[in-house]
Amino acid sequence: MRPEKPPLQAVARTIERILIVDDDLGICECVQLLLETRGFECVVTNTVAQGVARLLRDQFDLVITDLKLPDGSGLDVVTTVRAHEQELPVILMTSFSSVESAIEALRIGAIDYLIKPFHNDEFCFAVERALKERRTLKENLLLKRTLKKMGNRRSIIGDSESIRKMLAVIQRIAATSANVLIQGESGTGKELVAQALHHGGDRAGSSFVPVNCGAIPAELLESELFGHVKGAFTGAVQASDGLIREASGGTLFLDEISEMPLAVQVKLLRIIQERQVRPLGSTQSYTTDTRFIAASNRNLKSEVARGAFRADLYYRLNVITIQVPPLRERGGDIAILARHFLETHSRKIGKRLPEMQADFLALLGRYDWPGNVRELENLIERAVILADSEVLTAADFTDILLLPPGETLVAMQPEAHRTIQPLAPERPLSIEEYIKEFILQHQEAHNENELAAMLGIGRKALWMRRRHWGLHKDRGGEAG
Repeated sequence: MRPEKPPLQAVARTIERILIVDDDLGICECVQLLLETRGFECVVTNTVAQGVARLLRDQFDLVITDLKLPDGSGLDVVTTVRAHEQELPVILMTSFSSVESAIEALRIGAIDYLIKPFHNDEFCFAVERALKERRTLKENLLLKRTLKKMGNRRSIIGDSESIRKMLAVIQRIAATSANVLIQGESGTGKELVAQALHHGGDRAGSSFVPVNCGAIPAELLESELFGHVKGAFTGAVQASDGLIREASGGTLFLDEISEMPLAVQVKLLRIIQERQVRPLGSTQSYTTDTRFIAASNRNLKSEVARGAFRADLYYRLNVITIQVPPLRERGGDIAILARHFLETHSRKIGKRLPEMQADFLALLGRYDWPGNVRELENLIERAVILADSEVLTAADFTDILLLPPGETLVAMQPEAHRTIQPLAPERPLSIEEYIKEFILQHQEAHNENELAAMLGIGRKALWMRRRHWGLHKDRGGEAG
């Protein structure tokens, strides 16, 4: 009977791959035709050795094997599958039915047992049932990961004009599959923007997979992204799907894309163009439905001009650009974010929520925030931990120092200490960097009491900082 027209759902989803192991060429041809007309991709082998070799080298969604094979038993294939991938379903076929062989097949991990000859409907029902169980298992694992990420996910907070404009763009493009390039300084929240794009569209139920291109060694990044088969290179002791396959149907977020080596950029460009991925060491490619969102704290157009980034990849990624504003340009958002972080970290450590006085908020508003939102959150977290009263003021901000732009440390101290030469850094410094540089410049000429007074912090706090940075010295009259 002529196989039915493949159902639409089998064509629409990512193609599922099935490994067939049988030495009966007629059966192989019929089974392959039956499956391929239903939208599945088949790989046919005729012996245990061939089947095991393909299984260890490539990725499959289902294995169908005969019981009697020229060089062994289909039970050997089942055993290899269970050792290789616990969740991979196996259907056993045989012309020699016996209760013992059926029980043994199910005992070692086969999901079904078919007696030859079988009807097409019976066979297709068994295949669909096995694949449905695999899909359900994968969806449950994905849901658990998604819920875990959602539990930790923070939303974009702010009411400034620049943030409202950015949120309007996100809302317009979230439901599309267009590639997006997110630009912004370090600490501005580029990953939050990528998450908002993902969770605001039809891909919200699938994976959001972030990868920091600068945090993975160049020689491993290609394998992490594209996957590999077992033995593809030294150390590849088992196969890996790769992050692009994990993100299929969802979103792959390529953070710090400017750090990606040029050789990997070439391969990524081809995948974006053709939607085909070939894992390292494999002879087979698979189709991917992945949305690519990239981010960089560098100006990628400038990187292209100096030859550090491929122009063709830049234009492929830069379908839509979102510029995340730095915190210093967000005005009233600083107070809104400070309140949010204050509530978050007070609740996290079970501490009564302190109040922020006007002078404290004014001090936050005058600071330049070179570390952006990330620096503000770190500052508020430390303030909550160290606060010994229910009110945060500029005066008693003992262990955290804020320097408004254009003002020096000494200008904020008592008159007696204004003879000290202030720092003149070549670049904007974070709070911690400024304190460390100030200590290094003045620690030889002043003892801890004087340094603490000039910094406006407690002597114990200064001692702990110097000890943490390895700057502590045991000197007469100083803490040891």
